[in-house]
Parts: sequence; C-alpha cells; structure tokens
Amino acid sequence: MIYPPKKLGILGGGQLGRMSAIAAARLGIETHIFTPEENAPASHVATRTWVASYDDKKTLKAFCEQVDVVSYEFENIPVDTIREIQKTTPVYPDDRLLEVTQHRITEKKFLNDIGLPTAKWALATSAKELQEKTNEMGCSEYIIKTTRFGYDGKGQMSFSTGDDSKACWKQLNSKELIIEEKIDFACEISVIVARDKLGQMAVYGPSLNEHKGGILHKSTVPAAIPHETAIAARQKVETLAEAVDLVGVLALELFVGKGGEIFANEIAPRTHNSGHWTIDACTACQFQQHVRTVCGLPVAIPNRHSDAMMVNLLGSDVRKVDPWLEMRGANIHFYGKTDIKDGRKMGHVTVITPKDQQKVSYEDL
Repeated sequence: MIYPPKKLGILGGGQLGRMSAIAAARLGIETHIFTPEENAPASHVATRTWVASYDDKKTLKAFCEQVDVVSYEFENIPVDTIREIQKTTPVYPDDRLLEVTQHRITEKKFLNDIGLPTAKWALATSAKELQEKTNEMGCSEYIIKTTRFGYDGKGQMSFSTGDDSKACWKQLNSKELIIEEKIDFACEISVIVARDKLGQMAVYGPSLNEHKGGILHKSTVPAAIPHETAIAARQKVETLAEAVDLVGVLALELFVGKGGEIFANEIAPRTHNSGHWTIDACTACQFQQHVRTVCGLPVAIPNRHSDAMMVNLLGSDVRKVDPWLEMRGANIHFYGKTDIKDGRKMGHVTVITPKDQQKVSYEDL
C-alpha cells in the first residue's frame, strides 16, 4: 500500500465521478473534482471541487498542483485538456485512448486493426455520399451516427434502403457520419476490465444489457449466453486492454449474433453504467478498481459473491422507488440530482441474489 495515499483529481462531476470518489474515500484517498457545473453530483462527496471550463489553463494548473494523478469520468473531455495536464501530472487512461474513443471512425479502425470484428461500416461526408455508400455496402438496414459526441442514443438514427438521405443528413446536422450495418443480433453484452501499471487485469461480466430509447435500462449478471461466448467476450476486452496499454478501467460493448459470433460496438474509456452492479455484488467494484489502478495500486480480485440485476432510474422513475424499498436484496443508489428530466439517469437499483457456492463456472474467474 502506498502511504500516505495519493490525491486523485477527476475531470467531470457526474455520477461516475461521484461513485469513484466514494470508493476513493474508503481507501483514504482524497478526490478533487474539476467540472464546469455547479452542484455536480460528484461535488457532494469529493474533498474539493474546482468549477471552471476545461480550457481554463490557469485553474487547471492550480488543480494539478493539488493532486498527484488525474483521471476522467467521461470521454467528452477535450483531448487538448488532457495533454495540457500531462505536461506536469500523469493522466490515466492517457490521451491516446481518449482520442481513439472520441471519434467513431478512429475507434472502428482501431478495433479492426487489433483483430476485433465490428459491423460493416463506412464514412460519409455528404448526403450524396451517404446514399452512394449505403448502396455499395449492399445491406438493407443501417444505423447512421455522428462521428463525435453521441451517447445514450443521441446523434444517431436508423436508415433503410430508399430513405431520403438529404433529410436524414439534415436531421443529424453533422459534417460527417459513420454508416454502420444494422446487425440482427441475439443480444447486447458488455465486459469491463481493470488493468494496473504491472499489466495485471481483473474482468467483470459479460453483463446482458437491455436498452430503451437508446439508453441502458437493465444489466443482468451472469448473462444468459453460452459459456464459449462469454469466454470469447472476456478475451476480446483483455486484447483491447493490452493493445492500449491500459492503466485504469474501460468497458467494451458488444453484439452477439444469432450464430454466436461477436462484434465489437463501442469502447468506453472509463467506468461504465453496465458495471454498477459490481458495487453490491462484488467485494471489489469497478470504481474501487478505477481508483486503485490510476493511483498505482494493484488490481483486486473482483470476487463476485452474488448474481445481480441492475436497473437504471431514469427521469421520474426516481419518484417510484417504494416497491424497491421493500424488495429483498434490492440496493438503491441515488445520484444527488435535483432536476428531473426525461431520460436523465437519476440513480439505479441493484437486486442481488447470493450465488450457489457449489457452482463453478466462468463467472467465478
């Protein structure tokens, strides 16, 4: 154990930063939150909060002087901000991984280059090219997305052969789009990996994910998928972690085809919504792993002691928690947000069921 513990700076003040700050406190690690938002969820539990824009170099400098290491809780932090910080203070994961995940074309190329298959994809820079590329790809159904800043179903739409490419282009209002084949998949899963400075890894999942309106609704562990598929998914996230020389935590979202094939969808260079179940179902959750790895501590054995079902509380769902309060095994987590909006992640509930200790399978790895 490094003592006294390092002081951790976190860029971003949302719920992921909040849960990392809570995990850090259990390890005696102070957290400083840097966010442009007043009263951000993470500020309620952090040691100190710095409110400034991400391009405020003067405040960033003062922030860095008070911490030993910096991380981030979401991927829309400007890469230039990370590179400015790296001049004086280590940042994990580093700017290279962040840059890959901020542009969907760069991300798809990277995944393919390291041997992880994806859906067919192409770049379009005009409505005319959108029409031409979809005709060339020869599929009937597509998802078209902005190449930057899309999340929770934003910045994307379905596109079918014969649709009005000009209208779709205008609706997404972007200079470039990525065209992706719409896969007829059996299910969506995600796997989370933590990797420390010595290259040791801890893997969580796969979790089986269900979405509503493009937003994660429910994650279930263990995922009801074949053993071989689960092992292959875990191997893919380990390959990714090695390829980016990860220090920290990342998640890999995947599609499972009806024939059992696995396609990589997106990388999240951080802790992930589909891993919130780890707080209540493991002795070391994804947030503790995040703090440990970026602060120079070794990864912990996840030791999942319970099966879990995590449900997001979106918008007004937060007002309907009474049944959860009376449910056996239910653990409620609120994020401290007061402004309720449709689709906004206000909290989550994880229902855990202790595992049969005689059962030994890939979930125990």
